[in-house]
Amino acid sequence: MKKKLCFLLLTTSLMITACDKTKPVQAEDLMHHRFTVKTLNGQAMPNSPQTFIEFGEHLTINGQMCNRFFGQSILTNNELTSPGLAMTKRLCADEQLNQLDSVISELFKNGATVKLDNQTNDKVLLKLTDNSNTIVFELNDLM
Repeated sequence: MKKKLCFLLLTTSLMITACDKTKPVQAEDLMHHRFTVKTLNGQAMPNSPQTFIEFGEHLTINGQMCNRFFGQSILTNNELTSPGLAMTKRLCADEQLNQLDSVISELFKNGATVKLDNQTNDKVLLKLTDNSNTIVFELNDLM
């Protein structure tokens, strides 16, 4: 009886441990998808199709917060960087958009931890996080 109980406890703990591990984000998980901004550091952002990020072939990125940006991104061990990110330099009247520009630029310059969450309501969320900021995007493909 004790052997069966030990086996059951061991099996259960292994199953729980296996379920807890998240699959690393792969380039294929991001490529050919468009995500729109939902929150910055827990604060809701205006629901606008104009604030987005798209991942193209070979992880090219383009998007817009206040300014447009584009570049080649690199995904390594769930960290996304784009050292040569190019961005237009206009000032927007909306301070939230200016803040998003600043944060997205820093995230790609310094590296952002990437996480994809499949929500129960069939929504896919992309989270980009560094030591001080988290931007949450929602999958919003055009087709």
